[in-house]
Amino acid sequence: MTNIALQKYHQKIAEAATQDMVLNMGPQHPSTHGVLRLELITDGEIVKEVIPHAGYLHRCFEKHAESLTYQQTIPFTDRMDYLASMNNSHVWVMGVERMMGIDKEIPKRVEYIRVLVCELNRIASHLISIGTYGIDIGAFTPFLWCFRDREHIMGMLEWASGSRMLYNYIWIGGLFFDLPVGFEERCREFIDYFRPKMVELNSLLTDNQIFISRTANVGILPLDVAINYGCSGPMLRASGLKWDLRRIDHYSVYPEIDFEIPVGQGLMGTKGDCWDRNKVRVDEIAESLKIIEQCLNRLQKELKRTPDFDPRAKLPRKIIPKAQDYYMRGEGSKGELGFYFITDGKSEIPFRVKARGPSFNNLHVLSEISKGVMIADLIAIVGSIDFVLGEVDR
Repeated sequence: MTNIALQKYHQKIAEAATQDMVLNMGPQHPSTHGVLRLELITDGEIVKEVIPHAGYLHRCFEKHAESLTYQQTIPFTDRMDYLASMNNSHVWVMGVERMMGIDKEIPKRVEYIRVLVCELNRIASHLISIGTYGIDIGAFTPFLWCFRDREHIMGMLEWASGSRMLYNYIWIGGLFFDLPVGFEERCREFIDYFRPKMVELNSLLTDNQIFISRTANVGILPLDVAINYGCSGPMLRASGLKWDLRRIDHYSVYPEIDFEIPVGQGLMGTKGDCWDRNKVRVDEIAESLKIIEQCLNRLQKELKRTPDFDPRAKLPRKIIPKAQDYYMRGEGSKGELGFYFITDGKSEIPFRVKARGPSFNNLHVLSEISKGVMIADLIAIVGSIDFVLGEVDR
């Protein structure tokens, strides 16, 4: 299989016309978002072909997972999409709990805290996406505003878990610790502070005529192409499909929470373009704020803290699931994050683990939607995908 792919690659390069140029963009280029190398075949400023080369940030996650116990692997899930670590560990933990058959025994307060911290982390991830996208297009101020507001979320999650980015907070059967006293009140203060800031951000960036000109009708991803490439998350929803695993799979306490699923509508250009992808993330932030408010209402009323509440009460002494193949998926900030387990029923260490990072599929649609664009537009397309190489090269 590798040889066939290599032959196709060499054939593409060999078939480039005499006047074509083969250019490398990245991995050091700021607009390639870290450690991705794009090989371009260009005719002047027009991009004829994009060949993405991933493989500079090898996490070895799957091999780590096959040599450590289920609980010990949680810090390594944090390092895949390190901008939304809570969501990674939440999916891993739910998978193990379901294999163990203890998923119905998790206390409601624990479940609502999990959703609360995951949605906070989702907002933080989207803020990075929107802010760095502004820089790609040439707008510096939105980047500073997004990082300023993200810092409030990072401070709260650090207060809860003790870590700034890689939390190890959601454990199998419970949590590392209950929320600190006063967390819910501070969270409400953040929501009251943050909502007007999003209005400002939208007027500065999302509705800015220069931003619209650079992103509308650029990098259009048709729905059928998105589905065939296995895209998920904001990439898929921006193409018009209401597909959100929080609604589709009804996991955790999401069925009890009221929220909408934003989709691309082609308001400024064509449905599924770069502007739509950014707009879906902006709208998701507003929905996450609604989810957080509902979690806080429950956590401060019928599920409020009591002196005898122990978030570790349901932690299993030994985690040895029955022999089975099991796939668990959840809605990460970038799309469908899944873990496929093969267990032998004898060991606390899984026999095999396969991770499905959403950025991998989302990134590989790049070559499909970048044909015939200008090099400057390619930068806008790359930024609109919002991938993290930690979950591409696992």
